[in-house]
Amino acid sequence: MTERHATFAVWEDGFDWAPSRSITYADPHVPGAPELTYVARSWESPVVTTDFGARELIPSWNARTPAGTWLSVEVRVASEQRGDPWTPWLVLARWAEGDPGEGAPITRTTVRGQALDVGRVATDCYRATENHRFDRWQIRVTGLRPAGAPEDRADESHDSHDSHDPELTDGGWPELTLVSGAALDFDVPDDEPTTAPTIGRALEVAVPPHSQRLHLGTFPEWDNGGESWCSPTSTTMLLEHWGVAPTPEEFAWVGHDTDPAVVHGVRHVYDPAFPGAGNWTFNTAYAATRGLRAYVTRLRDLTEAERFVEDGIPLVVSVTFRRDQLDGAGYDTNGHLLTIVGFTADGDVVSNDPNSHTIASNEQVRTVYRRDQFERVWVGDDGGLAYVMTPPGVALPEPPAEANWG
Repeated sequence: MTERHATFAVWEDGFDWAPSRSITYADPHVPGAPELTYVARSWESPVVTTDFGARELIPSWNARTPAGTWLSVEVRVASEQRGDPWTPWLVLARWAEGDPGEGAPITRTTVRGQALDVGRVATDCYRATENHRFDRWQIRVTGLRPAGAPEDRADESHDSHDSHDPELTDGGWPELTLVSGAALDFDVPDDEPTTAPTIGRALEVAVPPHSQRLHLGTFPEWDNGGESWCSPTSTTMLLEHWGVAPTPEEFAWVGHDTDPAVVHGVRHVYDPAFPGAGNWTFNTAYAATRGLRAYVTRLRDLTEAERFVEDGIPLVVSVTFRRDQLDGAGYDTNGHLLTIVGFTADGDVVSNDPNSHTIASNEQVRTVYRRDQFERVWVGDDGGLAYVMTPPGVALPEPPAEANWG
C-alpha cells in the first residue's frame, strides 16, 4: 500500500490577540460599498512541522462574530528541506456568521487569484505545486470590528490581549474557540487494493434524511438551488442528528415548509467567490455557530471511518465519480458531499446521500454503497476528505500515531 500521510493540529485555548492595528476594507460583493476602517487584532498559531512534504493545507475555525465584527483567516507555508522560504500570508476566508441582510458588516467570502510559483489558494485550501511541497505551516486568525467602537481602549503597554478579557469579548469582539489545520500527502493509485471491514457486524447511526433535490429551482441566487446544495444538506443532517438544527423562528424567513433548515444552512455557508454552498470550511464554521465542535480533515481509508461510526459519530465526506464507478448512485459528479452513517455486516457503506438517486424525496436518501467502490471514489479521488462535527465533550476515537484528527 502506498504511504498515506495526513496530519492534524488543533488549538482550543490561549488565543492571545496581538496589539491592535487599523486596516481598511471595502466589501467587493456589495456594489458601491465604501472603504471602511476596522480595528484588527491577530492570533498566530505556533509553527507546525511535518516529517513529509505536504501538498495541501486546510484550515478550520470555530468562532462567533457579534454584530459588526468579522474574521480573516490566513495561512503561510515553507519548506526547510527544499529551501523554500515562507510564502506571504494568503487569505483563506473573510468570514462572518451572518450576512449583510442579517446585519453582518461584510459578505462572507474566499478570495480568488492568489497564485504563487510554489502553490495557490484553491477556495478553501492551500495546494502546493508538485516541486514545492512544504514541511512548515502556520495559521493566522484576525478579528476585526469597526474603528471607534466604545470598547476600543487598547492598552498599548500590554504586549497581548487575552481573548477572554471582557474588554474584548463583551458584545463587541469575535470569540474564537477552535483553530485547526489538516496537512496531506497521499495519492492512491486506481488499482490499489481497498481495505477489509473491521467491525464485523451491521452498525448504523440514526441520522435524519434530507434530499437536496427537494430544492431544485428555489433561491437561484444561491447557486441554482438544490442542484448543488449537497454540502449544507449533509451538514443539516448532522445538525439535526445532534439536536442543534435551526428552529422555526430562525428559518421563518425562508417562506415555505420544504426542509427550511436546509435553506437556512445554505444562506450561512454560501461563498460568492466560489461561487456556491460547497465551501468545506464554511460548512464546519456554520456547524460551530450551532454549538458543535467542527473541522475539516483527511482520513486515510474506511477503517478510520469505521472507528467514528463505532463511537456513534457520523461523518460528512466528499466523493467524485462517474455513475459506473459507484453502483446504485444513478448520477455522475465532479465533487459531491454525502454522509457515512453506518456499515453493513459485510462492510459496505451506509450513506445518507442528499442527491437521493436524483429523486426529490427524503425516502430516497438512505443508500448502501459497495465498500471497494466507495473507498476508491472517496480516498482515491477526493483524498478522504471528511467533516468531523460533534457536540463539545463527545469523545472521538483514539487517533493513529500520525494523528489526523483530535
